[in-house]
Amino acid sequence: MTRPPGSNGGARRERCRCGRTVLRQLVGNRAALDVTADADPLSAAAAAELREPNRLDWCVRQRKGGPDLAWVDRRNHPADCDRPHVIDHKCTAPAPAAHAHGRGQQGRRPRNTSVPEGQLTLG
Repeated sequence: MTRPPGSNGGARRERCRCGRTVLRQLVGNRAALDVTADADPLSAAAAAELREPNRLDWCVRQRKGGPDLAWVDRRNHPADCDRPHVIDHKCTAPAPAAHAHGRGQQGRRPRNTSVPEGQLTLG
């Protein structure tokens, strides 16, 4: 998570591995989304044009602690909103190199476990 649940610290500015400045925030109270959005402000109309099924646009409200991302709900969000908007970030950096057996375990044999592959265990 980008911030503890229940805190309303708003969005943090971070640098993506592709070099762009992005806004990161956990948006929502119950089923929150970990949002990474381009920090470049857009008009509501420009952000709506860039929207795709898996790329959302966000309304940026200014709070005491800085920017705060809010859902752009078609039913409750005015089409002529004058606040800045941002769009989900599409990273252009190459994917990080995967190791043969996970995190730096090159040359090691995989561990045998008593649970099926993909199931989490407490340890």
